[in-house]
Amino acid sequence: MRKSLMRMTLRQLQVFNEVCDLRSYSRAADEMSLTQPAVSLQIRSLEELIGQPLFEYVGKKLYMTEAAEALQRASRDIFGRLENLDMQLSDMQGSLQGQLKLAVESSAKYFAPHLFAAFKRQHPEVNLSLTVVNRGQVIRRLSDNRDDVVIMSMVPQDMGLEFLPFLNNPIVAVAPPDHPLCHMPLCHIGPLRLQDLEPYTLLLREPGSGTRLACEEYFKEKRVHFTQTLEVASAEAQRECVVAGLGVALLTRHAVSRELSSGALIELPVEELPLYRSWCLVQARAKRLSPVAHAFLAFVRGERAQIIGLVERFDGKPTVTPASN
Repeated sequence: MRKSLMRMTLRQLQVFNEVCDLRSYSRAADEMSLTQPAVSLQIRSLEELIGQPLFEYVGKKLYMTEAAEALQRASRDIFGRLENLDMQLSDMQGSLQGQLKLAVESSAKYFAPHLFAAFKRQHPEVNLSLTVVNRGQVIRRLSDNRDDVVIMSMVPQDMGLEFLPFLNNPIVAVAPPDHPLCHMPLCHIGPLRLQDLEPYTLLLREPGSGTRLACEEYFKEKRVHFTQTLEVASAEAQRECVVAGLGVALLTRHAVSRELSSGALIELPVEELPLYRSWCLVQARAKRLSPVAHAFLAFVRGERAQIIGLVERFDGKPTVTPASN
């Protein structure tokens, strides 16, 4: 090993990781309560020890070099091992302590805090770092080994992942109460079909959303095609657009439980729905799990009944059916 590498400090690596995450010297300085010259000095010192530049500017944007990407992987491993050591030492003292780094698909954010709260009641000294992203970003975080575990549906089959399905994720069609589909006579048409939704505007999540991917695959399977669509960047925006009368949407029932309960939205009785996918706990197959992550996985495996009961509040049922004329 190069002797120069032995002179690197943990503080230098902390500053380096902050610059990597924020891609900005000034923002890293603000985040760490340092001056920008102090951050620049730490990075220059690292570059001298490594013998290669770590960052370069193209225009006004900061990019990581190949050496920086290699150092980032190594530093994450170092800090992960130190955190794991801290947890093991706490476990030896008779109490589980540490932080669970959990990333979730955006549609899972409605129940994930309640799931962790139930876990924390058993392990009160464990804290949570929760990151909410779309499916594409979850996959990138898995590739970069950023989290202890992630919660997602539709787990990729080509990434060497281990996963534990633990909860149904029902996707339903919703519309505002004054939408024409909420007032079609049942005696004339019977239950709605997916094809009945085709003439209306469909509100879609952004590319990379797991819910959007599941719906598009299902539409292809059912030979359903929507010619009028609007794209929105979050489940909240999608939900509010439906409430505002801009169209219908297929959303996870967890995301609209309050609106269904209050009558602000109606779950359309579509014969082919709900579309069920499973929420899964996922981690890389070769990943070394921390004691906290092990305990969280054991909790989810052993408390299925409690978890199902916990999320029933997010499983709103249709409050109104289409009225006959």
